[in-house]
Formats: sequence, structure tokens, C-alpha cells
Amino acid sequence: MSNYTKSTNFASKDNLISGNPLKIVKGTEIDTEFNDIATAIATKADLVSPTFTGSPVLPTGTTGVTQSYGNSTTALATTAFVQAALAFVYPVGSIYTNATVSTNPGTLLGFGTWSAFGAGRVMVGFDSGNVLFDTAEETGGSANATLPSHTHTATVTDPGHTHTPGSVSNSNINAGTSNGGSVQSPAPIPSAFTGITVANSTEGASATNANYQPYITVYMWKRTA
Repeated sequence: MSNYTKSTNFASKDNLISGNPLKIVKGTEIDTEFNDIATAIATKADLVSPTFTGSPVLPTGTTGVTQSYGNSTTALATTAFVQAALAFVYPVGSIYTNATVSTNPGTLLGFGTWSAFGAGRVMVGFDSGNVLFDTAEETGGSANATLPSHTHTATVTDPGHTHTPGSVSNSNINAGTSNGGSVQSPAPIPSAFTGITVANSTEGASATNANYQPYITVYMWKRTA
């Protein structure tokens, strides 16, 4: 881009006396001025739909001021406008996550104060109907659950019993012989144990058990200011 600078002072010729050769306007002077003007015009941007090259700088004024956030027109956006838009997307209290870059978002985004957040924890949605999740930033749960040993027991209602032969009275024996029959002693009834044998047993062992849901590790930051 070039600016036009006049090469010939045509007004000064009016003060020269007649006959002075410098008082004459030469065609070469006019040609030089015309070419300089043409060059300057050719290197300037058009007022309507200009195409910029190089590193254009916005002028001071209405076209160069920072537009308000939410402006969806075709007005030119300054870097300040972009920063304001990002800051609106990440207000104080927002969580920023990144799967590979551990750099503080204040450096990456260029605004805000950020602190590392939620180390070793996953996030869960707010639930006003559950006392475990009804307060923002409430914590709970554990990475390891303790599994204590335990014992199986049983209550025995029949400890067992035995059957033994009863005694035979003389009257029964006499009654049997008076009729001419033979009398035999009752066959012995064997003893029997019908109780339930129960053995107590201890199962498991006191230890910790991993209590993790499926997860993926990322860098998390909370904007605090």
C-alpha cells in the first residue's frame, strides 16, 4: 500500500514572471502526477467488500471497538471480543477438562484464575432428592471397600433322641400261656440318633476390594475467579 505524494508544486508556477520556463506546465509533470495517483489508488482497499492482504490493523473508531458479546452480525471481531466470548462460555465455577494437555487454562485461554479440581474423583449430577448428591461439590464414596470375614451359624431344634425296648409285665406273659400260646419276649428295638449335625464355618477374609466404576483419566480445572 502506498500513499500519493505530489511531485510538482503547480501553484508556485503562478508567481513566476512570464517567460520563465518553470512557469510552463509540462506534460511530463502531469504524466508523473497521474501515474503516482494511479499507483496509490491501485494499492488501496475498496470501500465496498475490500480484500485485505498482509497484516491489516483496524482503525480507531466504531469499526475497531470491541463488539458486545452475542453480536452475531458481520461486524469485525477484535481479539478482545473473542476473549470476552470465551470468558462468557467459562464463567466462574465452570469446569474445564483436557484429555492430553495439563497446562493451566488461564495460560491456554488467556483469562481467569483456575485451580486443579476433583483429583481421583468422577463427577455426578446434582440431585435434590438424594442426600448424597443434594449439595454442590459434596463428596462421598471410597476407592476401596472393606469386606470383613463372616461366620455361618445354624439353630438346631432337634438335638437327637434314642429308642429303647419297653419292659413286659408278668400278667401279659401269664395271659399268653393260659391260652396255650407261646410267649416271646419283644424284639429289642435298636437305638437311633436322629439329630442334625451342624458345623459352623468362617467365610471370607478381612481385606479391601477395588470399588471403581469404568473411568478415564483427564485433567480437570475449576475457574475460581
